[in-house]
Amino acid sequence: MLISWNTTKKCNLNCVHCYRESGIDVDTSNELTTEEGRKLITEIKKAGFRMLILSGGEPLLRDDIFEMIAAARQEGLIPAMGSNGTLLSKDVAAELFKNGLKGVAISLDSLDKKYHDEFRGQVGAFDKAQEGIENALTAGLRVQINMTVTEKNQEEFANLVSYYEKKRVHAIHPFFLVPTGRALSMEEDSLREVAYFSMIRSVLELQGTTSLELKPTCAPQFMPMAHEMGLSQRFTRGCLAGTAYCCILPEGQVNVCPYLPVGAGNVREEAFDKIWKSSPVFLKLRDIKNYEGECGSCEYADICGGCRARAYYYKGNYLAEEPWCFKRG
Repeated sequence: MLISWNTTKKCNLNCVHCYRESGIDVDTSNELTTEEGRKLITEIKKAGFRMLILSGGEPLLRDDIFEMIAAARQEGLIPAMGSNGTLLSKDVAAELFKNGLKGVAISLDSLDKKYHDEFRGQVGAFDKAQEGIENALTAGLRVQINMTVTEKNQEEFANLVSYYEKKRVHAIHPFFLVPTGRALSMEEDSLREVAYFSMIRSVLELQGTTSLELKPTCAPQFMPMAHEMGLSQRFTRGCLAGTAYCCILPEGQVNVCPYLPVGAGNVREEAFDKIWKSSPVFLKLRDIKNYEGECGSCEYADICGGCRARAYYYKGNYLAEEPWCFKRG
């Protein structure tokens, strides 16, 4: 099981699709304190989670981030980080490794500097992210590239795989755009229907030609598609939301996933391990019988689950049938 903690909304970039609507001038006065963070980490371990992903915003802008990493390690968790990579200097990368960070996922959407910089809202973001990747690898961290896939850059995925395999990164995860946060204004850029399933198939086929780990994210249909293609997967389910994954917002609200604004509780009001165990939202998600339409009766329900965030956006109900159903692909 893994969990994401959006440690802060503060960020030095202004990405056009940011699900947290982060920025440099956002109010951070009500975010969880260091003491609350330590308590949360203890409760995450108690709930049975194995991996803690520290993200944001940009987690490196949180003053106590090294302390939170060390606390996670002390609890026996595997700490990882989601970052835009621009602040990963050699010294920072070394300090992250020293405090127990195991890996970092760096957002990189294109080998075209202009595209990446415009998508991330800052000139020079591409070059700084590349430096961050190199510094993280040198420090001994596992490096994963997170690529947000849209209609405008879908053809670049294979080139990224070839390029970063030579750089000896460990994984590339294509993230399929979900309309939430600032991405609500770019819903039309999402892959859909033929392009959506074609992209998933391309990722699965490429996995057989590279040493990199490739995992479609926010595209749970990759599991039944892999099954039909006769490809084995080390993953157990496409969408883990509420079953083996959830996220915690900077102010302590527990959401089903970063892209699904449905709250299951708040760690300032109730211990996280109790929320995870007994929240009605999570309990509903753990029983396929509660899923509506084909998602509730599909033969692949247990290994797919449908994207709950996409169902919520298009149907207004996180238990609804996902509109991009595999059977209709």
